[in-house]
Amino acid sequence: MSDLNKITQMEAILIEKESISKYKIIAAENNRSEELRSKLNDAQRLGNEFKAKVTLVFNTEDGPLRVETTVWSLTDKYVQIKSGVLIPLTSIISVSY
Repeated sequence: MSDLNKITQMEAILIEKESISKYKIIAAENNRSEELRSKLNDAQRLGNEFKAKVTLVFNTEDGPLRVETTVWSLTDKYVQIKSGVLIPLTSIISVSY
């Protein structure tokens, strides 16, 4: 795990995936979507083939939040998790598995 992932995971508040809709998701300070695309593809494969969860840290108006979830799909602009919840790629700070 990189130092950035360790730092952001420690700072981010862990929430249940069911409560994501209570927060206003905003773009992260640095858009890392292209940098994280490979990890997100791997996360999608882990979710679809092995039902494995990953940790996503994303930015909200309340600060960074962390969720442990299965990634169902990945588009050019969003990660989709359970129950059709979409997280914009521009808001994602880190991905770990």
